[in-house]
Amino acid sequence: MELTRIVRALLLLAFMTCLVACAPPRSSHIVIGAKNFTEQVVLGELLAQEIEAAGGGKVERRFWLAGSYLCQQALVSDRIDAYVEYTGTALTAILKQPLERNSAKVDATVARLYEQRYQVRAGPGLGFEDTFAMVVRGDDARRLGLKAISDVAKLAPQWRLGVGYEFAERPDGLAGLNAAYGLHFVGEPRTMELGLLYRSLAAHQVDIVAGNSTDGAIKALDFVALEDDRHYFPPYEAVPLVREDSLKRWPQIGVAMQRLAGKVNADEMRAMNLAVESQHRDAGDVVREFRARKGL
Repeated sequence: MELTRIVRALLLLAFMTCLVACAPPRSSHIVIGAKNFTEQVVLGELLAQEIEAAGGGKVERRFWLAGSYLCQQALVSDRIDAYVEYTGTALTAILKQPLERNSAKVDATVARLYEQRYQVRAGPGLGFEDTFAMVVRGDDARRLGLKAISDVAKLAPQWRLGVGYEFAERPDGLAGLNAAYGLHFVGEPRTMELGLLYRSLAAHQVDIVAGNSTDGAIKALDFVALEDDRHYFPPYEAVPLVREDSLKRWPQIGVAMQRLAGKVNADEMRAMNLAVESQHRDAGDVVREFRARKGL
């Protein structure tokens, strides 16, 4: 019996040693993350380049992380030091707070809870919002006189809907939208990667999609983003989230965030997205040109 206890203790010790050995070491350089769509890659590159320009050394890019939840886990587990999030997403999807439409209240709640729960600082906004947008083909909008989401209610029983995986499950996503507008689309919504939504809309595989207001493809493909006339969606201001211990270790991150505060408007974000998505330009080059125009 005593031997069994000793063996168990040794096995437990070996297991714990293995866990420690296998844990990723604290990085010796700054790591910036981004989600898995074009705008996030552009914003991640913008933050990374500005940190490098502030003297933070070579920044590692960990882009194309599969959505908000994975970015959040990477941040709190010290796999990345910072990434850009949207306040409405942070409020509802990450912090699990009720929907709130007042921007100042959203900002205050997000900043307070990230600090309290995760020792993460919400930086100053970059200057634009990227809200969810219900997007239709331009010829359908003109032919049917569609301007607002409310206009779709009468058509929904004959229309097919396409959404991203995250939007289908989020508290500020599909279920609440359908309830707010009384939408009842034909069949189950088609869920797919964000990059496929507009292709499916253009190919008439779906009739309406839940996209993003700053997507470059909306203008490039002659699509129309419908007005959220019942103000369902909360504010989605783009803000950097950064670990407090990373800020202490690398104050250049804070310098970069202050330099970028208010520097990007929605039209500029849309243009950068378009350059990467439709013109197939390198995100790094697009960001460098933007920073040069801004005197950064």
